[in-house]
Amino acid sequence: MAIPEHLRVDFPNDAPELNDDAVKEEICEIGRRLYNKGYAAANDGNISVRVGEDMVLCSPTMICKGFMTPEDICGVDMQGNQIYGQRKRTSEILLHLSIMRNRDDVKSCVHCHPPHATAFGVAGEPIPQGVLPEVEVFLHETPFAAYETPGGQVFADTVLPYLKGTNHLILKNHGTISYDKTLEEAYWKTEVLDSYCRILLLAKQMGPIDYLAERHTRELLELKQKLGFDDPRFHYPDADLVGNTAFREVYDSEGENLYAPKAFNPPPSFGPIGKPAGKASGELPPTPPLKDDPLVAAIAQKVVELMKQG
Repeated sequence: MAIPEHLRVDFPNDAPELNDDAVKEEICEIGRRLYNKGYAAANDGNISVRVGEDMVLCSPTMICKGFMTPEDICGVDMQGNQIYGQRKRTSEILLHLSIMRNRDDVKSCVHCHPPHATAFGVAGEPIPQGVLPEVEVFLHETPFAAYETPGGQVFADTVLPYLKGTNHLILKNHGTISYDKTLEEAYWKTEVLDSYCRILLLAKQMGPIDYLAERHTRELLELKQKLGFDDPRFHYPDADLVGNTAFREVYDSEGENLYAPKAFNPPPSFGPIGKPAGKASGELPPTPPLKDDPLVAAIAQKVVELMKQG
């Protein structure tokens, strides 16, 4: 398909990192998944992969993510300057770069508008914790970044207070962004989040939701530590176990009461992660890192294989 003149640019670059056809095709594949899932209508959404110290491949602006080809993919430096491609880069790449500059472990970002998760962001309704075991292990409290007009650096920097221990967040009145070591892992976080939000909305039609017992929630957090997954509650031990309060100080400073449910029944009061209910203290027990526990490593590998098959 011919590139419209107003979207055409000319940034030749023979750097091998920017000409990696496998990475470009993976970006296109994730774009197809987003479009087919209904997470990115028309030209919505953008995708990025960091391929070098100062090089990031990304989707271009004004293109349907379901029909991209490797030739459409463009490249930028870590400040957002376009350095590669025939199409103009997306303006929202600045959001991805804000995350990558502040999280060395993040190599890929996926931004889109999954309808069920975005609905929570439009309503300002905190996403309940302590309900499904898979969500407790693979996700975490979902932060809500304050709304700003998309495209500029002010918008991009709205995510900065919420990056410690997280792999996804909701952009208030806008959509979601997920981020991880690989592009597929970043995409999975979006898919799990929207599926969970759909389940919550369906369950609410039948009445109040049931929360897991405190013991079961703490057991899942112990498993999460053993698997080597991060969580904001590991960084903010005074946060309520299932109360969506890890980022309460940020919300309060912005005048947003985004940890108090309005539509869903409130979570049980289990106390902070480091202070179980009915005990004076009691942090989660120290656990071996993933690489030091062969059984846990085998379980983690099996989980990854099953997710790829799904």
